[in-house]
Amino acid sequence: MRCFIGIDLGSTTTKAVVMDENLDVLGRGITNSRSNYDTAAAVSKQEALIDARLTLFRRALGGVPAVAGEVDAILADLERNFRHIQFLEQLDDLERTAIANIKGPRYAGRERAVVEVLEETFRRLRAQSAALFQPGARRKSDFFRDLAGSDFMQVGEAVCREAGIGFDSILNVYDKSILEVENRPPAGDMEGKFIRALEKGTMDAGAIAEPVRAALAIPLEETYVVGTGYGRVRLPFPKEHIRSEILCHGLGAHMMYPGTRTVLDIGGQDTKGIQVDGAGIVENFQMNDRCAAGCGRYLGYIADEMNMGLHELGPLAMASTKQVRINSTCTVFAGAELRDRLALGEKREDILAGLHRAIILRAMSILSRAGGVKDQFTFTGGVAKNEAAVRELRKLIKENYGDVQININPDSIYTGALGAATFAVRAVVN
Repeated sequence: MRCFIGIDLGSTTTKAVVMDENLDVLGRGITNSRSNYDTAAAVSKQEALIDARLTLFRRALGGVPAVAGEVDAILADLERNFRHIQFLEQLDDLERTAIANIKGPRYAGRERAVVEVLEETFRRLRAQSAALFQPGARRKSDFFRDLAGSDFMQVGEAVCREAGIGFDSILNVYDKSILEVENRPPAGDMEGKFIRALEKGTMDAGAIAEPVRAALAIPLEETYVVGTGYGRVRLPFPKEHIRSEILCHGLGAHMMYPGTRTVLDIGGQDTKGIQVDGAGIVENFQMNDRCAAGCGRYLGYIADEMNMGLHELGPLAMASTKQVRINSTCTVFAGAELRDRLALGEKREDILAGLHRAIILRAMSILSRAGGVKDQFTFTGGVAKNEAAVRELRKLIKENYGDVQININPDSIYTGALGAATFAVRAVVN
């Protein structure tokens, strides 16, 4: 099967989309962007190809009467087992890397003791890892670094305390090692992992083994790849395989919603207002300046200042009873203004509501310079998942432009990669 891949290298996350020649999306993948952009591109592509395999499994199982009505549960079970196998392989890699990094004067005379503490820490991590992949398990993140890091801190401290060794003995080596591990894609054979996941599954493998193996036998031929995004100049592709993020976001929004005429994308590093025609071709656009004010990075900074997770900002802002006026969306001054407002007795949720309104007001200014909002309007990017930002956007669109259809796709973070994949198909298929 010929596959066409789009990769959007953003400032915070890297996304990939795999398409077939009929412009049907086979798979999507995402990873946290790294300083090693080659690895971020490789990991997101690998994740999209894993998702493409799951799509092929779904198609194959759809024709098996014995599992009618159970396909979703079967695939969920298969993916959980696959992810657990993948996690354990990366955990093994992390342990080997950490032990290899125990060298130098700071470990002189106590190498064996530190190795034993690490070995026990990783033994316990492996033993408790299955709980992360149980049905209904809630994980704060799907990224290996986040999953391994939170558990390593808890388990490692306990093991060091029992052994009478300072936790910093293994923390320093962990910090160095996790960087090395996350800068190389998970190793191993994808098809082999799926076979092992199938054998490990709780579902009856008898009825699904043959169609799953048949789907695994379908070759996924990487026919053409197009790269875009904030870090596109660092992607390991020839220049003819690179498209601007403006073009890709415009075309991607058109692919999601063919009636789209205006696109707002708020990503980690920039905000884009784009006007497209009926074919998804960009007619006009505006972007914020080089400052990251009003973008995802700004929200991340606010989350750090308030000692909260980024995903917690929107829900807390939704609980506000009033909006506190925020004078600046400058990241440099945000912390000072936030602390001033808290010192004056303002509630956190009211401050956050004001911050979200300030961000959307800035976006509205960019849209205005791009030609205003036309029906239909599509909101994309990571901030489109923030319910407080969406609430303020709907209010301001209605106030300024009336009843305009607003499209927000659950997969909007993949819009740029979707546009890039579409360009990849067009480069080959006439």
